[in-house]
Amino acid sequence: MTRVAKRDHGGGLDGAVARYGGARGDWLDLSTGVNPVPYPLPALDGEVWATLPDEGALAALTEAARMVWQAPEEAAVLAAPGASALIARLPALAPPGMVEIPGPTYNEHRAAFRAAGWQAGAGGALVVVHPNNPDGRMWSAADLSGDRPLTVIDESFCDVAPAESLVHLSTRPGVVVLKSFGKFWGLAGLRLGFAIARPETIGRLSEMIGPWAVSGPALAIGTAALRDAGWAEATRARLARDADRLDGLLTGAEVVGGTTLFRLYEVDDAAAWQDRLARARVWSRVFPYSTRWLRLGLPGAECDWTRLEAALA
Repeated sequence: MTRVAKRDHGGGLDGAVARYGGARGDWLDLSTGVNPVPYPLPALDGEVWATLPDEGALAALTEAARMVWQAPEEAAVLAAPGASALIARLPALAPPGMVEIPGPTYNEHRAAFRAAGWQAGAGGALVVVHPNNPDGRMWSAADLSGDRPLTVIDESFCDVAPAESLVHLSTRPGVVVLKSFGKFWGLAGLRLGFAIARPETIGRLSEMIGPWAVSGPALAIGTAALRDAGWAEATRARLARDADRLDGLLTGAEVVGGTTLFRLYEVDDAAAWQDRLARARVWSRVFPYSTRWLRLGLPGAECDWTRLEAALA
């Protein structure tokens, strides 16, 4: 049997457990950029588990998404089972050609385009992650000018800075704005993501993902969370405070980027830092293309902050 090599991502806690010992519950996983204080789950009617998702629930979620992200009236919104499901299908929106993906960045985009027969290079499609993962780089509308068959703006981490969103560009031909629900709302396991683009583009994507793509529980939870503006406002403030707190703990590390969901540090030896933290059962993120970059997500509970402080001491 041919084994498919896994691409480099955050997570990988099972591998850390296998190497350093302990059980999953013993570990503090700071290798991802998921909000460690998730949206509180609402009570769900048993029917959402027992029946196929209905059109009314999907319409409610779509409208909530349109409102929270201020999607232009001329654009359409599509809910999907995670942003990754959309990323895998985006290359099929245009004939294969050249695609420019400024990096380093989230590597699933390059993998998806390569699998669909695209070649890396300028002069064709463009994919940007806004803000970028891992360095937090922001893009502007001027950066994305030009006539292209396809422009993907991945805003998976943009909910921490909604004023910076480029969603207004979603009315341009060939532009698709991606949104991830799991990261800011802290419910990555729900698998919920969105695409915002011109109606004809959303129509094609909708056909690709098929009917009943989003589960009933995801429709209900997503709608409740997106409508809760007070929770989102309070969460942005907390994340900003916690990001500052994390920066203050990393003595000997220089902040070189990130967002308020994850911080990117330059250290003398990233592998040594990761090893040191792992021996204290704290998992971090390093990168195959840099020996000095270390990325940390935020601790959640106060006991997690205490654990991290002890690991760094």
